[in-house]
Amino acid sequence: MRRDGRGRGVSVAAATALVCALGLSAMPETAYAAPGEPGPTPGGGTGGGTGGGGTGDRSLEAVRKEVEGLYRKAESATDAYNLAREKQARQEKSILRIARAVVKAQKEMAGLRKRAGAMARAQYRGGGMPAEARLFLNGDPGDFLDGVTLARKGEKATHGLISRLAGTQVALDRYAESASQEWERLDRSRAKKAAAKKEILRKLGRAQRLESRLAKDERERLRRLEEDKARGAQAKWLDTGILRELGDGATARGGRAVGFAKDQLGKDYVWGAVGPNTYDCSGLTQRAWAAAGRAIPRTSQEQWRLLPKVSVKDMRPGDLIIYFRDASHVGMYVGSGAMIHAPRPGRQVTVAGAGSMPILGVVRPDAR
Repeated sequence: MRRDGRGRGVSVAAATALVCALGLSAMPETAYAAPGEPGPTPGGGTGGGTGGGGTGDRSLEAVRKEVEGLYRKAESATDAYNLAREKQARQEKSILRIARAVVKAQKEMAGLRKRAGAMARAQYRGGGMPAEARLFLNGDPGDFLDGVTLARKGEKATHGLISRLAGTQVALDRYAESASQEWERLDRSRAKKAAAKKEILRKLGRAQRLESRLAKDERERLRRLEEDKARGAQAKWLDTGILRELGDGATARGGRAVGFAKDQLGKDYVWGAVGPNTYDCSGLTQRAWAAAGRAIPRTSQEQWRLLPKVSVKDMRPGDLIIYFRDASHVGMYVGSGAMIHAPRPGRQVTVAGAGSMPILGVVRPDAR
């Protein structure tokens, strides 16, 4: 049970049952104009202006389709934005690791050069004569044998020093090349992120302007129209008999993820948000599974690409349902044919029919 800011209890089980019942009920008749026909005015009837902005001669269904399309495109662009942001963060960390490695290699190189200089100065003080020549000029056999051993050690140390100098220089050259490549990738990620953000804001702005021109009662009818469409899709999905095949048993982690999602009911959708007060669709599912102790990708497209897939008929509470062909939306299955999701801007985290949108597939974050 979750209580909202007004103190009213929200029963998820009751809401779930209501979703399923509504999904099975007959679709009510609506007063909305058919696509292409004049839309209803706030005072009833149809035709030209609405006095306060409104749909005018556009049907509310046409507005719904355009608004839905704009929000879906913005959601898809949000996935591209989030993915570019993740790549940017990884590339920045990679560049930082390279920079630290370069500093370490440069310190080692300075030390090696110091040692090489000391060896060169020692040879200069010896008259520049190779150690082997000085050995043969030594008349004491014992000193000669000791000198041979020392010369071999010195030669080995010299070769080792030269090898380490060469190896360190190769490493520095490699780091420089890697850093250059990472900077190029970082620039591309930043450009993609900026382009995606621009596209998001453009789509969101257009959709919000369309809605803002509607009169208050038209906005409410638009909400009901969206709900009617979702109920119709859910009813068709349930008519396939899918509910008889679905299980309601969640794993321990899946149950914790569902519990977290239920606790977020009523919170606003905000694009790019990952909680705790607002969410986008994949931000909600990512945080829910993080609360259950399982890290999953940030975006719905990456969740679809990287998480283990299961058949729709085998899904269980906690599984993630990926929607639309471009994997641009995600919700969490909570049992009894229902899911919880963050729908779109202007809406709140809510319970909806699992079949209320076109299902691309199902993924299971805690698959073994």
